[in-house]
Amino acid sequence: MKRLFGTDGIRGIVNDELTVDLAMRLGNSVARLYNGKYKTLLIAMDTRSSGQMFEAAITTGAISAGMNVIQCGVIPTPSLAFLTKQKNAVGVMISASHNPSIYNGLKVMAQGYKIPDEEEVEIENLILKDHMEYSPYGEIGTVEKDSVKELYYDYVINTFKGIKNSFRFAVDTGNGAAGAVAGRIFKELELDCDIYFNSPDGFNINDRCGSTAPETISKIVREKGYDFGVLFDGDADRCLFVDKNGTLVDGDKLMAINAVKMKQQTRLTGETVVSTVMSNLGFEEYLRGRGIKLYRTQVGDKYVLEKMLEISSNIGGEQSGHIIMLDRSTTGDGLITALETIDTMEFFSKTIDQLVGEIPEYPQVLKNVAVKDKKKIMTDERMTAALKKYETNREIRLLVRPSGTEHKIRVMTEGKDEKLVSETAQEFVELIDIIDKE
Repeated sequence: MKRLFGTDGIRGIVNDELTVDLAMRLGNSVARLYNGKYKTLLIAMDTRSSGQMFEAAITTGAISAGMNVIQCGVIPTPSLAFLTKQKNAVGVMISASHNPSIYNGLKVMAQGYKIPDEEEVEIENLILKDHMEYSPYGEIGTVEKDSVKELYYDYVINTFKGIKNSFRFAVDTGNGAAGAVAGRIFKELELDCDIYFNSPDGFNINDRCGSTAPETISKIVREKGYDFGVLFDGDADRCLFVDKNGTLVDGDKLMAINAVKMKQQTRLTGETVVSTVMSNLGFEEYLRGRGIKLYRTQVGDKYVLEKMLEISSNIGGEQSGHIIMLDRSTTGDGLITALETIDTMEFFSKTIDQLVGEIPEYPQVLKNVAVKDKKKIMTDERMTAALKKYETNREIRLLVRPSGTEHKIRVMTEGKDEKLVSETAQEFVELIDIIDKE
């Protein structure tokens, strides 16, 4: 059982749950585990103030154990994933994604993919040993800076070279890692856009901007008459849209319209899409009506990817906008999702609101309840009994689960009766609050 790694790496409050000592031990452990298999450790980060601190710590731990390090600076998580594949390397991404700047995280990947659970356990075992291990002086590693980033720029630009542009749109980088690459890529592709919230100060990542605060760019899109807006999270592995009216377009809908295009282009392998149990039933109905089968997994992009690889599907993802297009990237890539979606609008000669207007949507309520102890909530007898009551209720679909990255319980209810959906969600929010306060 894992003790440090969650569903998306090691994550926590800086200098509390996530410390320099832990980061240095991670670098040392990664080097010890992978030395001989990979020659190089690539390190990248988003724009958090703590990023350089952890970069230095990971670097120190790795080179002391004999592994060479390339520090890539501020780039998106999918950029690092791409580079680990190109360079046949292991990588560590320093990011807490959509979380506030007080959080940070350490995510390990190799050859384009997140490492499997069993390798995370091996790294944990090395981290938790009493002492780090060091190489003889003559065998310590070396450090380079920024020597491989151009590979990612070139790949994305060449992949979408010649993309048509009939739209004027706004881009919200969330003061995060997307800002390091989006402007240059969109400019070289001659796309007509304006970049907003690209002035990171180390503390304003995801602060009332980006994919966690779509109302901000929605207002800008409406007031300035853009055709749509594009939103990224802190490390740019997620992408959402808003239409010209400022209405949010979630990951379900982005997957749906892109999958239909891919099918018509004969790119959609197996005529399948993979999503999670959180995806809306209307999304599934839309795909079914177009001859596309939907497979569902538990929440987490790693589970989506596992199913995609198992059934040879090349598009899958989550409502949050974390969308994987395996014929383009090995992981969710917000920039690739944005460019594919712009291409889809051009392909069908329709605006984003026209395309998603064809997708039915069942009433769905999502609640995130902050708690002190997630395990206590989920194992409480009252919670168990309440969940059991809804197991056979066909009028509503209910999911209550602990967040893998935050001190929160997530509640999702869905069904045809909007009042019942809302009341059921509130019932569980109130129950969680009662248990948490005891």
